[in-house]
Amino acid sequence: MTIVRSAIFLIYMYSALIIVGIIGLPVLLGPRIWVRKWVRGYLSMTLFGLRWICGVTYEVRGLEHLPRGGALVGSKHMSMWETIAFWSILPDPAIILKQSLSFIPVFGWFAMGLGNIKVDRAGGAKALRAMLQAAEQRGQEGRQIVIFPEGTRVQAGERPDLKPGIAGLYKSMKVPCVPVALNSGVYLRKYCGLRKPGTIIVEFLEPIPPGMDKSPFLETLHTRINTATDALLREDGVLPGASS
Repeated sequence: MTIVRSAIFLIYMYSALIIVGIIGLPVLLGPRIWVRKWVRGYLSMTLFGLRWICGVTYEVRGLEHLPRGGALVGSKHMSMWETIAFWSILPDPAIILKQSLSFIPVFGWFAMGLGNIKVDRAGGAKALRAMLQAAEQRGQEGRQIVIFPEGTRVQAGERPDLKPGIAGLYKSMKVPCVPVALNSGVYLRKYCGLRKPGTIIVEFLEPIPPGMDKSPFLETLHTRINTATDALLREDGVLPGASS
């Protein structure tokens, strides 16, 4: 049954993406706010389908920790779900995406129309400078820069080291960094296939103030993200010590 529900949802999600995306192509010629409203409409359809087809809902905690205006958001990454869900959860995010995603028809067009930031992971120092410059510009516009500092999607319970790119953003932008814990991998697979019904928790944590040196910043961010994520996994019974 899980496989069937997963297959139905994926067909629904990608079919809606193609249909809504093609119908909305003229929106890409207008201001970014038009693109944002169109994408949020599609996301409402996607999250509706996820709820009624797969039985997966979501809950957001700790939004009071999100500073007003520009901020750097460093999130745990377990599924494609958070890659798209932040466009609904945050006021006006700019998500750092690997460059290859920008080449995907429809998805990539709207991702770039939203003013997200693509990065060439093989581009070396030049690519890093371009990412930092774009992030600074988006931050000055009062947007939230979202990065997945582990660099890839991980399984529930994995705690890989963070990539140094977020430290460069933190130093360059000179804004608070908000860690984010989540448990999407308990309920969804990497590409949003269903594992089991339930509620995804996205938890914004206490911001790390600007000005820390690279090593203590990365250590603090790693600890906060994973300590809070492990607590969510214990709530789900994935790790020992689940709450009763």
